[in-house]
This record gives sequence, structure tokens and C-alpha cells, in this order.
Amino acid sequence: MLVSTRASVAQNSRTFLHLARSFTSRTTEGFTGAVGNTPLIYLKKLSEKAGSKIYGKAEFQNPGGSVKDRAATAIVKDAEASGRLRFGGTVVEGTAGNTGIGLAHVCRARGYRCVIFMPNNQSQEKIDLLRMLGAEVYPVPVVPYENPKNYNHQAKAFAEALPNAVWTDQFDNVVNARTHYETTGPEIWEQTQGTVDAFICATGTGGTLAGVGKFLKEKSGGKTQIWLADPPGSVLHSFVQTGKLVERTGDSVTEGIGQGRVTDNLGTFVANLDGSLLIPDEESIKMVYDLLDTEGLYVGASSALNVVAAYKLAQKLGPGKTIATVLCDGAHKYQSRLFSKKWLEAKGLTGAIPEHLKKYAVLD
Repeated sequence: MLVSTRASVAQNSRTFLHLARSFTSRTTEGFTGAVGNTPLIYLKKLSEKAGSKIYGKAEFQNPGGSVKDRAATAIVKDAEASGRLRFGGTVVEGTAGNTGIGLAHVCRARGYRCVIFMPNNQSQEKIDLLRMLGAEVYPVPVVPYENPKNYNHQAKAFAEALPNAVWTDQFDNVVNARTHYETTGPEIWEQTQGTVDAFICATGTGGTLAGVGKFLKEKSGGKTQIWLADPPGSVLHSFVQTGKLVERTGDSVTEGIGQGRVTDNLGTFVANLDGSLLIPDEESIKMVYDLLDTEGLYVGASSALNVVAAYKLAQKLGPGKTIATVLCDGAHKYQSRLFSKKWLEAKGLTGAIPEHLKKYAVLD
């Protein structure tokens, strides 16, 4: 009886340790020390519906509120280590928002000026938050990457004109993908106890998908499938399916994801992708509301797109699988759009939300 009791206690302890968030037992070094080690959340209702285990990596629990905290921290530290950035210098980036927010936090914590160039179609909440964090923000017209007025090129030129300044180049600086290979991938592997059958997420810079994908492929001996999720207006789904880049057309209400080219970060892994899924905006918006209603998760449209993709991949692969994705950030930076009746109507998305969920669209 004693042996049985001890065995039961040991089993309960192992279960608790598997479910508990693994905080470090030591203090951390400021903002950058708190980045990473985010929970992997079991999405119960969706998993039961799919007949598989679907998990979302809660990157909104990073101290700056998004998955981009990882790349921002790693890129700045790499610039310091190489001697390209010294105390009191300037960090410049072209970003749709979250990388800039992460960089603004890191710059305040480590003593740098932060300058952000961003497309002028991003949410006002992002612009306001960046300025509140002390960043200089320059919203510029949306033009293709090939245009010299593209926000990335303007950021590069600004940095090159200053002493002791770096353009962090989040899209093509492969330190981005490397940090996900070194941190996010191993965390997911450990949190699923090596049982992850597939990982899927959308890509903006390509760092998360490439870094996590490379690690999981290597660690599983090629057994873990890695898929790309893509919004409308991006060319990557077509590229994965055909191997050819087409001209970018259309647009999406999601922010910070989708691409018109293969970035250097994505290029480190794109040939090893197992497939891709195109996710309509209507399904992403519906999932924003579904996750709030069924899981209590208040996430942005890119996170919702990832969850839709994970569910569709579960259906494609069949029951009994373990599938992980990324909850990129919360909905706070997008609430004036995602929960606005006027905005939803203007985008033709009101009908995408079931009647019983429209109660959450509380903004006029």
C-alpha cells in the first residue's frame, strides 16, 4: 500500500511539473533576462473538436507583450558583442510594430536611442505605445520592398548616416532565426515532452518559423512536420506550393505577417517546409472571437490565424496528433479595429462573426 501511495505521489508530482509554468529560481537581468520561457497553452475546446492536441505558445507573456521580444533582444545583444553598437548609440528598425516595441523596451533598458520607421497603415495603438516607450516613430507610406521609399530602406539609410548606430534589419538578419532555434524551439520540444507532430505559424520576418522549424526537424530526426500559414495578399503560400514567386496582390487585415519575398531568415529553412495553408481573413477574425469566448484568450488576428491553421492542419493530418503554434501577441494593440463595429463593417467582416459572439464587438 505504501509503495502504491508513493508511486501515486510521484506520478502526481510529475504531472504537476509538466503542467506548471517553469519560472527560474533566480533573479533575471532586467527586461532582456525576462524574455522567453513562455507557457504552452492547451486549447481544450478546439482540441476536443479536432480530436488532436492543439497548443499555443503564449508569446504574449513576454515582458514586451509579443514574440518579437526574442528577436529584439538577441539582435541588440549581437550588435553589442560585435562592437557595432556602443553605449549611448542608436538602434534603428523598419517594423510593422511588435519588433519596434521590443526594441524600444530593450533600448530603454540598455541605454540606447530607438528610431522606428513603420508603414502608416498600422494601428494607432502601436504608434502610441512606441512613443510612450520613448521611441522616435516615423510612419511612412506603404510601398513595395523594391521601392527605395519602403520603410525598411528608409530605416537603413537613417542608420547609415549616424555614428554609433545600427540598423537591426529584422527581416534579413539571421540572428532572428537563430534565437528561435536556440530558445523557442527547445522550449516547445520540452513542453510537449518530445511528442510534437507538427508546428505551424505565419511569418513576417520568417525568424520564428525558420528557427523553430529547424530545431524541431533536427531534434525529431525529421518526424515533426513544419508548415507555413499565410494570410491573403502574401506570396509565400503560392511559393511553397509552386516554387515560384508571383507578384503580390491583395491585402489582409492581419498585421505584421505575410510577405512579398523570401527573407534571408525564411530562406534558412524554406526548402524544408512540409507544406502551407492559406487562411482567409474571415476565419481569422472569427477565431479572435472564438478564442475569447471559449478559452478566455484575448489575442490579435495573427495569433488567431495561427490557431485556425493549427486546427486545419490537425484535420489534414488526422486524429491523435500533437500540434503547436504561436500566440504572437494580445489584442490590446488592435482593439480599436478588431472590436469596432464600424471597422468590421467597413472591412466586410461583420458577417464572419457568429451572432452569439457579436456581443464582444463593443466599440462603435
